[in-house]
Amino acid sequence: MDAISYQRAADINGAIAAAQRPGAVFIGGGTNLLDLMKGGITHPVTLIDITRIAALDRIETLPDGGLRIGALVRNSDAANHALVRTRYPLLSQALLAGASPQLRNMATVGGNLMQRTRCQYFYDTAFAQCNKRSPGSGCAAIGGFNRMHAILGASAQCVAVNPSDMSVALAALDATVQVSGPRGARAIAFTAFHRLPGDQPHFDTTLQSGQLITSVDLPPPMFSDHAHYLKVRDRASYAFALVSVASALQLDGRHIRTVRIALGGVAHRPWRASVAEQLLAGRTLSAATLREAAAAELAQARPLNGNAFKVGLAQRAIVRATMLAAGPYGAAGSPTGDFA
Repeated sequence: MDAISYQRAADINGAIAAAQRPGAVFIGGGTNLLDLMKGGITHPVTLIDITRIAALDRIETLPDGGLRIGALVRNSDAANHALVRTRYPLLSQALLAGASPQLRNMATVGGNLMQRTRCQYFYDTAFAQCNKRSPGSGCAAIGGFNRMHAILGASAQCVAVNPSDMSVALAALDATVQVSGPRGARAIAFTAFHRLPGDQPHFDTTLQSGQLITSVDLPPPMFSDHAHYLKVRDRASYAFALVSVASALQLDGRHIRTVRIALGGVAHRPWRASVAEQLLAGRTLSAATLREAAAAELAQARPLNGNAFKVGLAQRAIVRATMLAAGPYGAAGSPTGDFA
């Protein structure tokens, strides 16, 4: 049995100071960390409880009209907050698509950003080959069971995917992660927060040692009228995505003024579909145009032996999610029967 010490932080500075000790980790809701500890995957020496730090559990409007969501806001509270539901429906939908109600009631926004992959080879210590768990040991998933694994941005070192639904929406919404650390405050663009595996897959994010997430900031709302989060999974309740799509639009009739698309379940981080976005901007909305853009985005996919189906599935999901985001403007061109 591992010996673990516990410390409750009274404020941000105290939490950061305590985190400078080797083996110290922050704990909020603990919904992922405790699983990792029980499975023998992570072995913290000190747990720093941040749940009593004032002001980290608030949702407040920013001076520019954006929204600040504190790191300790529960996923269920964020999803059901009036300002999130009305101004950022994409985020509300993504949060409600994740986990179960019981877990959403415990999980925090900051913790959601830090949750680790659900790759079975990472979670099962009986498999020695996992570069994410044991750097340099290899990746058993590449030649093993890889149905759930990455088709975009993977490397020869790791093909795991990021499991967060919330993060896919935040990537599409151009959120910013605010952090505090020993060297002061830092703002990280959301698309730069999570890493691709490269040759260091054991690093999931660009956080530096001892840094604490304090909030997620959203820019002024642009997509309150046309946004949709689509999650394709093996069962409708409590399952991780095979493919998910966060799609948001600004439309003038059927003319696409602005579009944001991010994918989940396909890469080591939420995948911003920049190729598709560039092809769609300024075009007239149609199923054919969406299929063209989706195919261009997935042209860079490198599927494994067990997940080649994800390429076509992701393309169809982009079309479907964007048509649903467009509402009545998408209904006329909806590709009936093109999604299954």
